[in-house]
Parts: sequence; C-alpha cells; structure tokens
Amino acid sequence: MEETNGEPKTAEMKKRELYFRQKELLDTFLENGAISRAQYDKSLGDLTVKMGIDPEER
Repeated sequence: MEETNGEPKTAEMKKRELYFRQKELLDTFLENGAISRAQYDKSLGDLTVKMGIDPEER
C-alpha cells in the first residue's frame, strides 16, 4: 500500500487520484483529436458523477 507522509492512503485519496488520472487521459484524447468536445464533456460529466467528485474541483 502506498503511503503519504508515513500514513497509508485512504480510499478517498485513492479515488481522487484515480479521478484525476482518468481526467488527464480524457484531456489527452481531446488534445489529440481522438474524441470530440461533446464526447469529452459527456465522459467527464459521467466520470465526475459516478465517482462522486464535486464538480467545482474539476
């Protein structure tokens, strides 16, 4: 298990890290033209809702 400052990462920390890694992947797809802006917006919105992330944090 990974640690932060000697403490194990919480499930919430892991979830947030996963969310931001997946968002980075969507950003890359959009930048390289692999997906449209509409696809990006839908996918990011769905990801945000599914993972329970506050939309203001995106």
